[in-house]
Amino acid sequence: MEGLFNHWLGKSYHGQMHYMGKNMDLRLDPELLFPGAKTVTPLLASYHNNEYTPSQSLKVSRYAVGRDYHRVLKKRGQKLIDWMRLEIPGLKARIFVDSAPLMEKEWARKSGLGWIGKNTCLIRPGEGSWFFLGIILTDLELPPDPPEDRNLCGNCTLCIEACPTQALLPDGSLDARKCISYLTIELKDPIPEDFIGQTDHWLFGCDRCQEVCPSNRFAKESEIQDFKPKELFNKVNRQILSQMNQKDFEREFSGTPLKRAGLEKLQQTAAFLYPDD
Repeated sequence: MEGLFNHWLGKSYHGQMHYMGKNMDLRLDPELLFPGAKTVTPLLASYHNNEYTPSQSLKVSRYAVGRDYHRVLKKRGQKLIDWMRLEIPGLKARIFVDSAPLMEKEWARKSGLGWIGKNTCLIRPGEGSWFFLGIILTDLELPPDPPEDRNLCGNCTLCIEACPTQALLPDGSLDARKCISYLTIELKDPIPEDFIGQTDHWLFGCDRCQEVCPSNRFAKESEIQDFKPKELFNKVNRQILSQMNQKDFEREFSGTPLKRAGLEKLQQTAAFLYPDD
């Protein structure tokens, strides 16, 4: 895994996400993050729901239409840790949700929870890929589960073919510099003009590679109420967004992943999608 990751960095596929190239030692050795760690326990939380259909005007990735998953998953993971401590007094444990340089997908694969597909998502057999990931590190030594060494994508290349900007590469890697999620969330500069007409009306994130994945035909509806879509996302359009001020933005998007992008970035992306309006 280290070799593949270094190859990815060497190709500069991470773009402006410079943090990806830092703390390699921590990525490879969780004990450096949590001294005494003996077990890595990945957590999966489904966010799949049928209550939200992205607007053809301005699309928002399904993961972002409910409450911010960082808070939700961390709270649920902490409840699990609290229960473990009742059963095992003195247990040391900590929950991480995108808050440390951990290779969550690889640890989930090593734990037998799924394989990493050609869309670079963790795909769970019979359940698909609409999952958030977190990691619990603990000093409790548990017997390891067998890893998922199969790649059940087979000859399927639907995700690669469906990617609007050809960000998914045949070797199974992702050129983030072309990825719509990167362009609409991570990129600090304006979206390059080369992508005009290619971003398929996505305002924040992109679900295309998951939408076409055959494994997601089996995805079950999430039972987590916090991930149900806020009403605003079923009606957001260019006019509403362009007329928002910062106070409106804070009121409507506080507690959702869109808060991270900020109002200026969202308005800038909307203007990029509809330059003649």
